[in-house]
Amino acid sequence: MSDSAWSDRIVGERMQTDREFAEKVAASNFSRQQWGLIMTAVEFEIENPGEPDSARLVADTSKIESVLPELEKVDRAAGMAAGGGRPDDDSGGILDGVKDALGLGGGDDGLDREQLAAAEEMAQMYAGDLQEKLEANGKWEEVCVLARE
Repeated sequence: MSDSAWSDRIVGERMQTDREFAEKVAASNFSRQQWGLIMTAVEFEIENPGEPDSARLVADTSKIESVLPELEKVDRAAGMAAGGGRPDDDSGGILDGVKDALGLGGGDDGLDREQLAAAEEMAQMYAGDLQEKLEANGKWEEVCVLARE
């Protein structure tokens, strides 16, 4: 299966979905910049492409964990670039940094499991919205055929 062949065919729908999904991102705990970083770690797969009626576009979220430590840094950098100050979402701080360094915050491995779960859930919602867009535009069957090849 050539992921490139089918994923290249959905660029327009991805751009439309990105614009429409912006409202869900704004309502989430993630900033626009954080969501962009999360999406760099997400890959899409089509389960059961041989049966377009039951096929499903899913987000492979296995790499999100690797970008989680960078999420707070992204907002700090964006805040500094916009003229200083702290981001509106005052998560973290010195005390949280000390807790994390001591292994007392965010779980045994220092990861924020709630943040990870929220990112994975949003990525799956995005995949669902993208599949709906492909179906509405009459491209879903074509994408499934390309995914089988």
